[in-house]
Amino acid sequence: MSTLSQWRLRAAFADRLSKMYGREVPAYTTLVDVSREVNEDVLRAQGADAERLGSISRVTAERHGAIRVGTPRELQQVGRVFAALGMHPVGFYDLREAATSAVPVVSTAFRPVEREELARNPFRVFTSMLTPADPRFFDPDLRARLEAFLAGRELFPPELLALADRAAAERELPQEDAERFLQLAVEAFELSPEPVDRSWYRALERISAVAADIGGVRSTHINHLTPRVLDIDELYRRMTERGIEMIDTIQGPPAWRGPDVLLRQTSFRALAEPRAMRTPDGSVISGALRVRFGEVEARGIALTREGRARYDNLLGLVDERSAQSPGEARADIARTVWEQHMPDTEQELAAQGLAYFTYRVAADRPRDGSPPPNSVSELVRQGRVRAEPIVYEDFLPRSAAGIFQSNLGSEGTRDNEQQGAAYDADWLSGAVGRDVLDPYALYEQQQNRSLAQVASELGHDGALLRPVPPLHPQG
Repeated sequence: MSTLSQWRLRAAFADRLSKMYGREVPAYTTLVDVSREVNEDVLRAQGADAERLGSISRVTAERHGAIRVGTPRELQQVGRVFAALGMHPVGFYDLREAATSAVPVVSTAFRPVEREELARNPFRVFTSMLTPADPRFFDPDLRARLEAFLAGRELFPPELLALADRAAAERELPQEDAERFLQLAVEAFELSPEPVDRSWYRALERISAVAADIGGVRSTHINHLTPRVLDIDELYRRMTERGIEMIDTIQGPPAWRGPDVLLRQTSFRALAEPRAMRTPDGSVISGALRVRFGEVEARGIALTREGRARYDNLLGLVDERSAQSPGEARADIARTVWEQHMPDTEQELAAQGLAYFTYRVAADRPRDGSPPPNSVSELVRQGRVRAEPIVYEDFLPRSAAGIFQSNLGSEGTRDNEQQGAAYDADWLSGAVGRDVLDPYALYEQQQNRSLAQVASELGHDGALLRPVPPLHPQG
């Protein structure tokens, strides 16, 4: 009997989820089509340079999804589903602190972690969990009602979880079981036709539209799906030309002359979707909710901790200058700040220890008999070693919060006089039942493995081959 390995399950799930979401949200299909057109145009214009951060086949197939759950139990169960697909929880994101409006969730991202698995299919799911224990958003009475409601629902059927556990343990499923697993998994994230209790939903919506989307219904659903594009500014222009209403900005680093780093994101605005509503007298009426949208992303080079500190400092500087010059476009201010304070070449990013790269000995390296230098930067400069950027596989809490906020109908409410409930990566690891991995450690391991290989080929002590210590952040 034929079997499906985990990566094939992951690829099939991502494809089926995309098709399902396209049927439910037709504008998403437009987004995918325009992304493909832009990618083909960039590939024609730039050739091999367009694939520096991933092959065109990977970029075309690439998606990230976003879902929202209500409790640690639900988070643990969805983690079991993603474990079947070879996906691990990576990173801790606190959107409560990243947003000015009420976004009472903490999040992680389930994704593959090995380089080979990412190359096969890099599907990721940004997974947010509601925080009913945070008194800034929920008073004791609403918290009790919310927790009781969440405890009384079942998001993932036992058959799905049993198949997921088997796939995670055996790292594959027989064809027939794989088909059943995929059917149940996709169904779990479809928009339910079950009527929404209008009064309960509205009570939560007054606090936060995100809270209502999570705790105001008896099911979960895919909140958005995100294709990857090679030129997000061009995509934004083309989507607008097609009459698709986009949010006001592209989140993340600015468009500028230097290397793309981290992640740039934008989306079309959440659409009013018809939903059945149950009124207090028990009757069912037609209504509409705005909760789902289509996001698109452009991925850049992964930054080190020092590089991320530089990025965060520059964001703060952009905020400061934007406040001082309200008449000037924020994108123009950001571009100027980046050009003043961020290295504008990959080589300098590597030399300053601001970004992650893999290294390989160049086949056409100089062979004049002289001993190669000990510095990685010098080896690269002399053409003895090639540096290839590591793509950023993760997320930015401020950007995610910005996307969420841009698609909310209102700011919601929060009481900042209250002390927020404490959540961190260790707490989330306990909730999901698996270690939440440190993304920096994953990038560093990938870089270090390549350095060890270079050291072996050149006859060096590996310790001598690390990038030079980073300079202090400028500005």
